[in-house]
Amino acid sequence: MTKNNSVHILNGTEIYKHFNTTKFLETESMIPFNEAMCYGETCTAIFSDEFNEMRSKVHHVTRDQYADITLKPLQPLFYENVDTIALWFDEDMFCQMNMLTILAWLDQREYKGAIDLHLVDHQYKPADEYSLEAKGYAALYDQVMIHHKMPETVELKPLYKGIELYLNYLKKDSELMLYIQKHRDVSAEKLVLLLIENFREYGLGDTQYLEMIEDSRQKNLFYGDEK
Repeated sequence: MTKNNSVHILNGTEIYKHFNTTKFLETESMIPFNEAMCYGETCTAIFSDEFNEMRSKVHHVTRDQYADITLKPLQPLFYENVDTIALWFDEDMFCQMNMLTILAWLDQREYKGAIDLHLVDHQYKPADEYSLEAKGYAALYDQVMIHHKMPETVELKPLYKGIELYLNYLKKDSELMLYIQKHRDVSAEKLVLLLIENFREYGLGDTQYLEMIEDSRQKNLFYGDEK
């Protein structure tokens, strides 16, 4: 093991590009976690064959494409001894569910090293930080993302809020789905921009919103307007 071998895990390619452009953490090892765990099915064994198969289907890509986009950047975590991990995630639902997945995977692997969580704002500026241990997150992941149950307590307030949003946002009476219903005459492309602008706390992108809009409008065509 190299002395003080540390890795910074960033929520996605955009923050990775931003940190590279601004030379923030330029001397550090940075890897992006390219996922959208708040959307689609998952399973208990994170990064297992079953997990990779399920997630590739969610993203409509092949297993090889999923491996190249999501798994390849994570290789240092899979094959190197890392004694310090720093997480850089936004407080929105999208990022918090990704963060929960990474913490759960570290818990599953019984990672004993230090974990420094850096919460950032929408401009990727540090907003808050915590020191964590990889304990209890595997059980929390199962409860939330497999069984879709709201835990009684969650130590991290942003994670608690993210879980609340995650467990409700696809329900037909959620504020997102009601907004989509209300704007059924607006083009999907324009509606996506409105959703991104008006619901920043969810952190969803155009891909997820387009699928939600399409699904909602297909159901309207099939069932008609509910009375």
